Amino acid sequence: MRFEYLPIEKENIPYRFDIALPIEIYTFEVRYNETYDFFTIDLFKGDETLVLGEKIVYGVPLFRDVYDRRFPAPTIVPLDESGNEQHVTYKNLGETVFLVVMNR
Repeated sequence: MRFEYLPIEKENIPYRFDIALPIEIYTFEVRYNETYDFFTIDLFKGDETLVLGEKIVYGVPLFRDVYDRRFPAPTIVPLDESGNEQHVTYKNLGETVFLVVMNR
């Protein structure tokens, strides 16, 4: 199965990007905690802050604990299609682990 991925440009962190999911535009802000080797996502819809500091955890859908109708319709899950990885790290995000967009 072929998936769509959210792009992560590690060399630009911290940074923001806009993306249409699927018909509304959201702003993602990506941050990295170098001390503990993890990434977080802030999510905005227009001028509204939806989530700050959502940790990217392997295999766990983003925003699952706070999801409501304001959030993107597809589920976004950090995954390695080969199944070899079990954690999200600076080394593997965007290399073998990707933020996979799954339509509901």
